Amino acid sequence: MATSAVMSEVEETLQRIKSHKGVEGIIIMTQEGSILQSTLTEEQSKQHGALISSLTEKASLMISTLDPDDKLSFLRVRSQKKEIMIAPDNDFLMMVIQNPNVVE
Repeated sequence: MATSAVMSEVEETLQRIKSHKGVEGIIIMTQEGSILQSTLTEEQSKQHGALISSLTEKASLMISTLDPDDKLSFLRVRSQKKEIMIAPDNDFLMMVIQNPNVVE
């Protein structure tokens, strides 16, 4: 019963984020790169998931190397056409892909 309530809350959160102008996709995945939830196609999810998992791991290693008492809490990568925001947690990470040129 609690699991369906949690899943419902996750779905509501995904829909709320997805409703923001410019948001093109959301992925929730394990730290190892397994996709748990995504609003993208399976192919897009796998491609983004593999690359972002690697990037997040390297960024996290960099932070802990510079300061062993610190931990990566958020990562934002922006290009001319896309912005990817990554929020890692102990077991999972959430990624939001958006078009930064869309005006609210």
